[in-house]
Amino acid sequence: MATPAPAAADSRALPPRHSASQTSQTSQTTLASTPHTQEPDSRTPTIQHEEASLQTVRKHLGLHPRAAATGPYRGAPAWVKLRLVLREPLLEFWGVFIMCFFGLSGTAQAVLSAGDRGAPGGDGFGGFYNVQWGWGIGVMLGIYVAGDSGAYLNPALTLMNCVFRQLPWKRFPAYVLAQFLGGFVAAAVVYANYIPAIDHYEGKGRRTVPPATNATAGIFATYPTTFTPRASQFFHEFSSTAVMAFVVLAFKDENGADLVSVSCGTFFPLALFFLVYGLSSGFGWQTGAAVNFSRDFGPRLLTYCVGYGADVWRSNEYYFWIPIIAPFIGALAGGLAYDMFVYNGDSPVNSPNLGMGYLTRWVRPSVRRRDRDCGGGGGGGEEVV
Repeated sequence: MATPAPAAADSRALPPRHSASQTSQTSQTTLASTPHTQEPDSRTPTIQHEEASLQTVRKHLGLHPRAAATGPYRGAPAWVKLRLVLREPLLEFWGVFIMCFFGLSGTAQAVLSAGDRGAPGGDGFGGFYNVQWGWGIGVMLGIYVAGDSGAYLNPALTLMNCVFRQLPWKRFPAYVLAQFLGGFVAAAVVYANYIPAIDHYEGKGRRTVPPATNATAGIFATYPTTFTPRASQFFHEFSSTAVMAFVVLAFKDENGADLVSVSCGTFFPLALFFLVYGLSSGFGWQTGAAVNFSRDFGPRLLTYCVGYGADVWRSNEYYFWIPIIAPFIGALAGGLAYDMFVYNGDSPVNSPNLGMGYLTRWVRPSVRRRDRDCGGGGGGGEEVV
């Protein structure tokens, strides 16, 4: 019987042989054809450095170190990176912008169209109801826009949350600046839109301040009636802001109304609409019920810049400082009253020595972490940074 040749069997069992030169060429070709395998390793440190920088900047601003979305940050243009770093302040800017845009526009239409016989009914295209609806809807829509930032839209309420709800103090300057700029820019847009109507109402190029006849500066900032004394002016703004702060804390209390949780359908913006509408109905006559630094000072500065002159500051014996100071004091008073008589959560009022220990929390990180982990109950949902 014939048997297979040994050479044939060896050829099937052994791998093909290559010379030393062929092996060297093959290895060089393989290395040259796969340079991309080293690229991720060289890129990774850059990405990590950029994300670390993002977290550092946000932490210095009192914002949560991790942005809402870090995926687009990798390799993104500079504006996208800046937008992620300043996400919450930008939301506050746009929230206040929307609020003032609707509120100031409603006021402008009510004032400038008064007596227009071409309107339905022959008496203008709006009245005081325009003002109430404009500001109420503006606040509601502004909260929807700025929801991820906390939607404070008011420096006085921002300060109140820093004092009573542990909103990081580092966040306060960035939020207040953003809120002020939102009011200023909104006033600029509304003014540009109504320049022809203002010229028609006052006279070409004429810009006057209350109590002058046909003054239009009151469209943008608040001015008191001439018969209201200084003490009443201050108390008017103080009391209206205190009530607003008290009610806002009740809306956000998880042991109370809790209008911000998913289980309650997030009725908070709608509830704020009714709150602002009610404040306008009861406090809008004697002083205009500013209750908000960004709503009054930003537009007032705009009127000064576009030609209303220094009277925007001098009018009514320098009234302008009352809408700046009174809302801050009123918001603190409202927060103190709510926490003292209603609130059961984590608050300086509910801590030993009326919260004096909070002054040293920054040097006691272990205490801060312990309190944060315990929950605290019912604040504005902000995480301590």
